[in-house]
Formats: sequence, C-alpha cells, structure tokens
Amino acid sequence: MPRVGVLALQGDVREHVSALEHLGVTAVTVRTPEQLEGLDGLVMPGGESTTIAHLLVTSGLRPLLQEKLDEGFKVFGTCAGLIMLSHDILDGRKDQWSFDKLAVGVRRNGYGRQIASFESPVEVKGLGVVAGVFIRAPKIVSYANEVEVLATLNHGDGEHPVLVRQGNVWGCSFHPELTSDLRVHQLFTDSL
Repeated sequence: MPRVGVLALQGDVREHVSALEHLGVTAVTVRTPEQLEGLDGLVMPGGESTTIAHLLVTSGLRPLLQEKLDEGFKVFGTCAGLIMLSHDILDGRKDQWSFDKLAVGVRRNGYGRQIASFESPVEVKGLGVVAGVFIRAPKIVSYANEVEVLATLNHGDGEHPVLVRQGNVWGCSFHPELTSDLRVHQLFTDSL
C-alpha cells in the first residue's frame, strides 16, 4: 500500500487525507522535513500560495522537498499546489517563489476571486467527466511541449488546461478533494 503525504501547512488538508484514505492509501500529514521520509508521493493542497511558500521556508521543508523533486519524487499540486510547482507565476508578488517543476505559466485567481467560484464538468483523459470545483483557481495560460494536458476547460476565453502532468509532477486547477468522485486522486496514486 502506498504512503502518500499531504502537505499540512495550510489549505484543504483534511479533505485530501480523507480522499486518500477512502482509496485505501496510507495518508500522512507533513509539517516537518522528517515527515517527508518514507513517502511514495505527496499532495500539495489548495490554500494561499504565498502563505504556503512562507511556511515551507519557516518549517524547513523547502530544501528537502526541492531535493526530492529533483530526484523524481511524485507530487500532485491542486490549486495553490499547482502554483507552487509552476515555472512562471505571472501575477505573483516580487518575492514569490516556486519549485519550478511544471513548465507552465499560471495566473493566480485566473478564473476570478472567491465570489466568482464555480463548478463545471471536466473531461479527463482516460477517466471521463469529473466535477470540477474552481475556487479562486489558477489559470494555466501557457505550457511547454513536455507538459501532458489531461483535461481542459473553456470558461469564456478559450480552452485552458486544468489538469496537467510533466514526468513525476502533476498539477490541477480545480479541487478534486471537494467532491465524492475519487478518480483524479486514484489516477495519481495509480502512478506511484
């Protein structure tokens, strides 16, 4: 049985842990560098990307997680987690950093602020239609050839990827942990 960590610094931690446990996966909350050891993968949940970035530094997790990512550790970032893994944060703060593991450019809150949150069906390659819950979601506005697009959404200004994979790193604009459909989590855990 795989052991999957959920970065537990801020955001939708409980919901991701519950989804993983319902799949029969051992879910481990991660707040310290020691808790990263022995894991098969990690979920970086939604939340506030600048807060998560700050807490990754103050907790001491940033250097070890960067090292593990460089070595091929599997990570699934949803919403703010996607931002933290992206190459380009187009509207971030001047001091905002990322792990630069997904060759995508993102806009924070690209689909609108909290009041503009919405749900939309999303067709996922190999899965079919899943419910996409978009809350202050980042919009992927550019991506390199090495990025595999697993799902897109047309929300008024053309098709944009909302679920992507590049090697060992996955990124998702929406919140699969906020629905009872566990297939997106299953797709990630099946890759471990």
